[in-house]
Amino acid sequence: MIRRLWRTYRGTRLGTRLALGLGALALVVFAVVGTALTTYMRDYLSAQLNQQLSLAQGAQSKSLADYGTLAGKKYYRWYYAVYDVRDGTPVLRTPEDPGDVPENVDDLTALAKAQTVAGTEVLRTEDLRGEGQYRLRACEVEPGVVLVSGAPMDDIENTVQHLITIQVVTFGLALLALVVFGRAMLRRGLKPLSDMAHTAQGIASHDLTESASRLPLRADRSGGGPEVEELRTAFNTMLEHIDDSLAVRAKAEQRLRRFVADASHELRTPLMSVRGYADLFQYAAANAPEERDKHLARLRAEAARMGVLLDDLLLLARLDAAEVETPLRMEDADLVELVEQAVDAFRASHPGHPLTLAPAPAAVPLRMDPHRIRQVLDNLLTNAAVHTPAGTPVSVEVSVPGETALVRVADKGPGIPPGDRDRIFDRFYRVDKARSRDRGGSGLGLSVARSLVRAHGGTLDLGGEPGSTVFTLTLPLGAPKNH
Repeated sequence: MIRRLWRTYRGTRLGTRLALGLGALALVVFAVVGTALTTYMRDYLSAQLNQQLSLAQGAQSKSLADYGTLAGKKYYRWYYAVYDVRDGTPVLRTPEDPGDVPENVDDLTALAKAQTVAGTEVLRTEDLRGEGQYRLRACEVEPGVVLVSGAPMDDIENTVQHLITIQVVTFGLALLALVVFGRAMLRRGLKPLSDMAHTAQGIASHDLTESASRLPLRADRSGGGPEVEELRTAFNTMLEHIDDSLAVRAKAEQRLRRFVADASHELRTPLMSVRGYADLFQYAAANAPEERDKHLARLRAEAARMGVLLDDLLLLARLDAAEVETPLRMEDADLVELVEQAVDAFRASHPGHPLTLAPAPAAVPLRMDPHRIRQVLDNLLTNAAVHTPAGTPVSVEVSVPGETALVRVADKGPGIPPGDRDRIFDRFYRVDKARSRDRGGSGLGLSVARSLVRAHGGTLDLGGEPGSTVFTLTLPLGAPKNH
């Protein structure tokens, strides 16, 4: 039975449980207040009765001492017994009125004897046979004479019973109103929590597996107090974070699909070339031996181009997983020396593009992988030569502003269209879609360059205006950060 009630209680809503708990607490408070009030009223009425007995006995004692009779006012149902005490034994005098003493005077006689022993007034509450409870008081009128008076306590008990009845009815109605209206107010106050629960259920039923999945639901209803407002704010903030995470995941999935598709397309072209030149080589070996070496050279060139593409893909994968395995071999090297070497190589391989090297510091020592930084510099310079007309001037500048080292590679070519600037570092992205892969590359150069710079703790940014292109390479002078 208790377990069933407990399960039923646990299955009720929070507002109902709070209202019941509030009702139980109010019941305890009402019980304590009612008990204290009843006890105080009983004690107060008893004290009043004791005072009334004392005043009445004072007047009657004076009458006995002066006239030997009980003169004055007598109260209804009160008892008055006068005892003569000799040798410690009280003897009841003949009452002036038979109604002044009860049928059984044993309790009054015992009280008179107790007063004789105590020598002072004695108060007791006794249940007289057939009469009910009485408050008895014994006092000495004069030496050897004791007056015992008794007052009924029915009025006190009736008053206390009426008070208890009024308290029970009043507290019961107040408790019922508290539970009913308290439950309504609590449900209204907890309504925002119910709204958040419905919002969470709506999110749970939302299909989050879609690549473009978003969370349009929010807990927007106000009210409930500061605590509920804080919870609502935290709830909506959490939904915003989830929404942003889903958007990032969707973008990552789109990039991954595009990367796989572009990689498949880029690898398919050299593979088709390898297959075609292999067939030509086989045909030439049987029918035209003089063409065999030419086809073999083209076959090796396509295999080498495919190898470079695979190396770039592998390098990007290793850079993406740099926390596990970094592809860098760090050592102390001079950045100025690397730039000068890259400039000399560019001048030798691209004589049609005049290159200017701005005055640089004597040396800029850094902790870096010189092979990879040289790869980045070669890539930036090669882009300036490949994507600009012959005769376009190229400039390189090395500077050390503050705690970083900067290398600026600029050209006076046509520049990069505004619509392509945001995607220039994407993998397999080409500004000139019609450019052949033999001249334009695979579209991985700038992506590899930025990843390598980031692995060194630096940045690679695109600048410039229409009619010019500026790439700025920034490296920290201290130890590189892990990315």
